Amino acid sequence: MSISDPRFTLQRITLLVLALAVSSFGALAQGRPTRFWNLTQFTISEFYLAPAGTTRFGPNQCKNDKDGTVDHDERLRITGIEPGIYDAKFTDVSGRTCVVKNIKVEVGQIFSIEESELPSDCTVPSKKSRSK
Repeated sequence: MSISDPRFTLQRITLLVLALAVSSFGALAQGRPTRFWNLTQFTISEFYLAPAGTTRFGPNQCKNDKDGTVDHDERLRITGIEPGIYDAKFTDVSGRTCVVKNIKVEVGQIFSIEESELPSDCTVPSKKSRSK
């Protein structure tokens, strides 16, 4: 196939269009906020991210929400985080605290935590008996 062959030109145009589509998708993702989707059973009242394998948790991301919590099936805007792999620590309104490890966070994408993904070692505060 020579350069003057119409099939060669069509292949070049096709490759150019695909390259532009891929780069456009990346640009669009950068314009959208990175968000966390709460698919746990309860409303989350505190949500922190740390680089995977560390305990260097950043600020409470729930402060990015107008009511300061993330309801079940609600999405939360994530700020101040670079793309990467993170450990998430959260506390929900039941008082349960969980750490979910190795969550992939990408610019402009949604990441989620589902109830079925929670580790068995989430801490739940003990119920204190009231004396009368």
